[in-house]
Amino acid sequence: MEPSKTYLTVQETAAYLELPESFILEKIACGRIRAVHNGTEYLINKEQFNHHMEQIRKLREWEEHIKHEPIPESYDVKDED
Repeated sequence: MEPSKTYLTVQETAAYLELPESFILEKIACGRIRAVHNGTEYLINKEQFNHHMEQIRKLREWEEHIKHEPIPESYDVKDED
C-alpha cells in the first residue's frame, strides 16, 4: 500500500486496521465507516482512521510499559518469625 494513498479498498482498509474484511463491510453497511461505492467496490478515505490509529499506538505503548513495570510488594505481607 502506498503511504500517500488517500482512498483505500476494503481489502487495503482491513490490512491497514488489522481487522477482517467482513468486519469492515459490516461497519460500512451500518454507517460506522464512511465509504464511496464506485460501482464495483467501496473506496474508503484513510484519514477517518487517524484518531483510531493514534489510540491503538498509545495503547500498545502503555501495554509495553506495563509489561516492564515491576510488581509492587503487597502491603498485606507481614514478616513474622
